[in-house]
Amino acid sequence: MARPLGPLYGSPVEVMAQWNAAVGVSARTRAPRRPSDSFKTEARAARTVKVMAPTFNAIGLAVADMAASLSFYRRLGLRFPAGAEDEPHVEVTVSGGIRLMWDTHASLRSFDPSYYPGPPSGGWAFRCADAAEVDKLHAGLVAAKYSSVKEPWDAPWGQRYAQVHDPDGNVVDLFAQITSPQ
Repeated sequence: MARPLGPLYGSPVEVMAQWNAAVGVSARTRAPRRPSDSFKTEARAARTVKVMAPTFNAIGLAVADMAASLSFYRRLGLRFPAGAEDEPHVEVTVSGGIRLMWDTHASLRSFDPSYYPGPPSGGWAFRCADAAEVDKLHAGLVAAKYSSVKEPWDAPWGQRYAQVHDPDGNVVDLFAQITSPQ
């Protein structure tokens, strides 16, 4: 009698052995393949079983006002579909395949009634073409009434650096390489 089939683990050979044991097939009950049978059917591709490992794929922000947040991040070069401001969840894929996601507080509470936004504790960094772009982008954001965390400066690690707050208070870094990294 076959035993119940649970999760299968291990190499493809080990998984196949577990499967065969679960369905009651043994080496003695399988019919051997004969060389003369190969012309009767198409050759089958080798079967493999892959175990998927977790893969880093996305970063999310919880936002109070989707329109205000997307307006800020558009100034940093991110592109969003028309009408995204009215959605409770928005995401874009950036170079490297990583997804950046925005969810409104109301959206998060819709599936987690105990959700309460904590103080901002993270932030994103945006690479600029050069030091002049860091300065210009920082000045433009401050002129648009976003608060500066730190005016542009030449950091000891060889980058021109500046920091601003996004509409939800997250610190956003602007930087450009100004010396060769060592």
